[in-house]
Amino acid sequence: MSLDGIFPAMPDDIYLKDKGKPACLIRALTPTALAAWRNTLAGPHLAWMETAHFTAAAGEILLLPDSAGGLEAVLLGLGPMPDPMALAALPKKLPPGAYRLDTKAPDAVREMAPLAWALGAYQFKHYKKGLAQTEWPNLVLDKNADMARIDRLNRAVYSARHLINTPAADMGPDALQTVMETLAKYREAKLQVISGDDLLAENYPMIHAVGRAAHDAPRFLDLRWGDETAPKLTLIGKGVCFDTGGLNLKPGNYMDLMKKDMGGAALAIALADAVMDAGLPVRLRLMIGAVENAIGPDAFRPGDVLASRKG
Repeated sequence: MSLDGIFPAMPDDIYLKDKGKPACLIRALTPTALAAWRNTLAGPHLAWMETAHFTAAAGEILLLPDSAGGLEAVLLGLGPMPDPMALAALPKKLPPGAYRLDTKAPDAVREMAPLAWALGAYQFKHYKKGLAQTEWPNLVLDKNADMARIDRLNRAVYSARHLINTPAADMGPDALQTVMETLAKYREAKLQVISGDDLLAENYPMIHAVGRAAHDAPRFLDLRWGDETAPKLTLIGKGVCFDTGGLNLKPGNYMDLMKKDMGGAALAIALADAVMDAGLPVRLRLMIGAVENAIGPDAFRPGDVLASRKG
C-alpha cells in the first residue's frame, strides 16, 4: 500500500548528490554582498551586470555568460532581508543542467535550499493527462545530505498544496475522510469518524451547524497514533472544504478561492504524516472538522443563537 492515491508523486530528478563534477554556480546575494563582490570584478561580467541593472533586489535573476556563450553563473537577488525560500524562484527559469549554491550564501538560504528548490518545481497537474515530463535543472546537494529528511519535508509541503489546490467537487468532507482513512491505514493509526446527526449526539453541535445544509454531510475526523505513554502532540485543522457564506452569500470575487478554506486541515494532515513517517516519539492526535458551508433550507441564519459545548 502507498499514499500515491491521495498525495502527488514527487519529482525524482531535481537533485544531484555531489560527486565533484562541474556545476554552474548560483550566487545568492544581498545588496551588501553584491557591493563587496563587485569590487573584485572587472571586464565583461561587471559590464553585463551594469547593463542589466542588477541590484540584488529580492527575486532578481541574472544569468552570467562565459566566454564561449554558455552559462557560467546565476545571480539571485535576496534583497536586504534574505528570504530562506529564495531559491524557489529558480527551477522554472533555468535551463536544464547541474547547479551548485555558493557556500557564501546566507546560512538560512543554504539550510532551506533543497525544500525551496522542490517548491520551485511544484506543479499541480492532477487534471492534465498526457503532458510531457518536465526536464528540471538539478541542484547539487552535499554528499552527506539527509535525503530521508529532505524527501519527508518535500512530500509534506507537496501533499498540503495538492489537497488545497484540488477543487471542492473532488475534495469535500467525504473525500477528506477518504484521505484520512488511507493515511490511517498506511501509518497504522486509529481513526474515528462522527458524521451527520451523530455529531449532535456526541456533542459537536457547531460542526453540525456549519455543515448541515450541504449534501456532503459534516463530520469530525479524529486520528490517533503512537505510544500512549509518550508526550502528547495534538494537531487541529479547519476543514471547511468550501464556504459559500451560507445564507449570508459571498459575492463571486470573495467565493472564488473558498476551496482553500480547508487549508488548515491540509497543513495539519501533511504535518501529521511527516510526524508519523519520522517515527517521532509522541502520542499524536489529529482532529479535523470537515464541512461544506452551503445554501439550503437547513442552513443556519444570521442572528441565530447556536449553542456550543460551552453553552
